[in-house]
Amino acid sequence: MIEATPHINRVIISGGGTGGHIFPAIAIANEIKNRNEQVEILFIGAKGKMEMTRIPAAGYDIIGLPISGFQRRFAISNFVLPFKIIISLLKARRAIKRFKPQLVIGVGGYASGPTLKMAGMLGVPTAIQEQNSFPGKTNVMLSNKAHVICTAYDGLENFFPKEKIQLTGNPVRGELGKRNLSKEEACQVFDLKSDKETILILGGSLGAKTLNDVMLKTIKSNLAKDVQIIWQCGTYYFEQIEALVSNDLSENIKLKAFISRMDAAYEAADVIISRAGALSVSELCLLGKPVILVPSPNVAEDHQTKNAMSLVGANAALLVKDKEAINKLMECALSLLSNRELSESLARNILTFAKPNATRDIVNECEKIVNK
Repeated sequence: MIEATPHINRVIISGGGTGGHIFPAIAIANEIKNRNEQVEILFIGAKGKMEMTRIPAAGYDIIGLPISGFQRRFAISNFVLPFKIIISLLKARRAIKRFKPQLVIGVGGYASGPTLKMAGMLGVPTAIQEQNSFPGKTNVMLSNKAHVICTAYDGLENFFPKEKIQLTGNPVRGELGKRNLSKEEACQVFDLKSDKETILILGGSLGAKTLNDVMLKTIKSNLAKDVQIIWQCGTYYFEQIEALVSNDLSENIKLKAFISRMDAAYEAADVIISRAGALSVSELCLLGKPVILVPSPNVAEDHQTKNAMSLVGANAALLVKDKEAINKLMECALSLLSNRELSESLARNILTFAKPNATRDIVNECEKIVNK
C-alpha cells in the first residue's frame, strides 16, 4: 500500500512588495491550509509595503522587517540600508527560532532575502518560487542553499542549479481556468453588446501611464469605430482621467479604476492589451486569447520585456515597446481584430504555455522537502 505524503504543519512564507509577489504567496498558503486545516502559517514581509495590509486581510499573521531596496539614483536611504539589512537579518532569525518552521518559502520581494538567508544559516529547508523569466539577483544568490526552485519559465539553468529546478508555473486566480461564463453573460457584466468586438486594456491595480496616454490620445477616433473598450486605468489615475474624458465616454467605452470581475473582463475580450508582469502573463496564458504585451520599462532587470519575449518568440503574443505605444498600440490592436488568422494563431499558441495546476504543484514540491 502506498502511503499518502504527510502535509506541512508549520511554515513561514516570506516576500511581497507588489501584488505579483503577494498573490502567489497567499495562493500557496491557501493550498497548504486546504490540505491541513491545523497548519500554522507565518508571513514575513517588509514594513510599509502592501503585504502588511493584504496578508492580514487574507487571514494570516505577518511580521514586518525594516528592509528596503537600493535606489539606483542618489538617495539618503542608501546610506542607512546596511543597518536595515542587519536589523532585518536579526529580526528574521528571531522569528524563525521562535516559530520553528519545517520550511521557509520565498516568493520574491525585499523581505525574502534576509528571511531565506537566515533560514539557510539555521538549517531550515527553503523553497524559492521564482515568477519571472529573468530572476532577480536576490533569488540567484539564495538558490545555492535552497532545496527546490519552482519556476514559471523554461531555460533558467543559467541562473539556478539545474537539479533544483521544477517547472511549475505561477499561481493564478482559480476562477480564471473554469470559464463558466459565455461571452454574452460576460458582456452583460459591463453593459456591453456581445455582437461587437471588444478590446480589454489592463494597466494593473495602480495603472500604467503609457496605456492611459494611448487611450487619451485615441479616444475620439475610437468613438468613431464600431469597437468596444474596457479600459482599466488604475486607482491612481482614475479621478484625473474620468474628469478629462467624461464627455467623451460612450456606451462603447467603459472606464474602470479596478476590475473585480476579471473572469468576465477576460471572457468579454477579443483582444487583450496588458503589461507583462509575471502573474499577468501567467493568467493570460490560461485564456487562449490574442494578446498584445507592452512591457513596463520601469522594473528591475527589464524583466517584463524578458517575460514578454518568452511568448513573442513562440508566436504566442505580440509586443509593442513602451516608447512606441503612443503611436502604434491602438493601430496594432485594431489590425489584430481584423486579422482572424493571426488572432487564432496567437490564441492557440499562448495556450501551450498554460500551467493551470501551478499552486498544487508548488505545494507538492514543498511537501516533498518537508518529508525527506
